[in-house]
Amino acid sequence: MANEPENLILEHLRAIRGDLGLLREGQAGITQRLSSLEQQVVGLRRDFADLRADFVRLEARVDKLDGRVERIERRLDLVETP
Repeated sequence: MANEPENLILEHLRAIRGDLGLLREGQAGITQRLSSLEQQVVGLRRDFADLRADFVRLEARVDKLDGRVERIERRLDLVETP
């Protein structure tokens, strides 16, 4: 009879240990997925910064072209004076 409660306690402890092992595995999977998401966010931020830089470069080119067109129009007397 004395062995039965001891075995019962050991049985419960083994079950708890098994459950903890499963929880640890699940947590490791979640940690890996979170790390992957963080890396993807960093990549998206980098891509966004690159797109903004491209946009600024395009804006500068359009401004230059606009200035050149204005000069050409003035030279050819295509601009009406108000």
